[in-house]
Amino acid sequence: MKFTSLVSIFILIPLFLVAQADDTEKKKGNLSGQWRNYYMHSFNEGDLQDWYAVATGLKLKYTYDFNKNWQIGGAVYSSWNTGISNVESLDSTTGRESRYVAGNFNVQDLSQRFIAYPGELYVQYKTGNHQVKVGRQGFFSPFMNGQDGRMIPTLFEGAFYKYEEKDKLKFQLGAINRIAPRSYNGFENIGQTLGIYPVGRNIDGQGSEYRENSQSDYVALLNTDYQFKNLKIELWDYYVDNIFNVLYVKPAFQVKNSGLSVAFEWLLQNRVGDGGNTDRSLRYVQSEIAQIFGAQISHSIPNGKISLGYDHITGQGRFLFPREWGREFLFSFQKRERSEGFGDNHAVVMYYHQNLNFSNQKLRSILSVGHQWRPSVTEPTLNKYAIPNYMHINLDLYYDNAKWNGLKPELLLTYKQGTGEYPDNPAFILNKVNLFLINAIVNYNF
Repeated sequence: MKFTSLVSIFILIPLFLVAQADDTEKKKGNLSGQWRNYYMHSFNEGDLQDWYAVATGLKLKYTYDFNKNWQIGGAVYSSWNTGISNVESLDSTTGRESRYVAGNFNVQDLSQRFIAYPGELYVQYKTGNHQVKVGRQGFFSPFMNGQDGRMIPTLFEGAFYKYEEKDKLKFQLGAINRIAPRSYNGFENIGQTLGIYPVGRNIDGQGSEYRENSQSDYVALLNTDYQFKNLKIELWDYYVDNIFNVLYVKPAFQVKNSGLSVAFEWLLQNRVGDGGNTDRSLRYVQSEIAQIFGAQISHSIPNGKISLGYDHITGQGRFLFPREWGREFLFSFQKRERSEGFGDNHAVVMYYHQNLNFSNQKLRSILSVGHQWRPSVTEPTLNKYAIPNYMHINLDLYYDNAKWNGLKPELLLTYKQGTGEYPDNPAFILNKVNLFLINAIVNYNF
């Protein structure tokens, strides 16, 4: 922590010096940032432990354009536990830690009050439809992304190439050698990032031990998006050295002049090499294959949209993708839970988006209601995290006011109710079902 703090200081000093340069330099350089404040409170059933915390943090970013082609950039991210928190408390019944609130800090060391490190440091070259970006940076894809629902987003170190023809074709190649997962304190090699979050169970029911036992040196990815009239086809392939390969295909069709669209998704995962380790008990990927099939129908309405999505993970094996690397933007995704770690799983979710405009103010709301049908919590072969069936409701509110430029508050309310039959054991309830979450976030962008 001392090292990353010193690095941050030595990066910030020249950034501020450059920012104070003459008018000519100001046209080429840009200093921006965000002050983020986050209050989270998780309420569990009955006498089970509730957790809360208030975190604050700063992001400072500086970019410099040498000309229309070349740019360099760097950003320092920080997060501070204000002390208004009980995040280090353990549940007296199960002895377990916080799951959700802990995500605003270093989940591997909740006693660490302050985190700071250079999360971005890159050089970028653009010409025509081509772009190359090398170094530490943010990146978005359906399964590797910033998952920025906590204090510091997930960031990536590597090289990316992109070719893009607007509204027609996009092609991307990438190679990643280090990742800084959300809820951690810096960059790690690929294999070391696996297991920073809770590891769940092996298929034999024993606790997984792949943390610090996974051998992988890089991630290679490929993406092609092609738009042909009202049809768009999106393809992604993620090759994780010695771990797995994931192929994801998403065709979407827009019905002309109707506001109606229909989309499908298919995911195929195959184990690669040792699945992380030659020892089966230490292996991250134990199933040889996993598949997901999904469909979604959406319809635009005045100032909003409504959609209904369905996903099925087949019973061939668990779908696995490191939670440390990003959210999974499947049709059945809802904030504060994942489909990762499950097989023979069915999920349905309805989304309702509505924008309300009044004077110089805007309120954007997203309501989602879903249900997950999981394999039994007593079947570790297809239920890695021992989570039962549940109903999931989210209400996400975003507020904008033209007079308060830069101020971006958000309120996310989450409720998860266990359904069906499962053992009356707090280990299957705490941090999983029968809970309510409050997330109040105030961002100030400058």
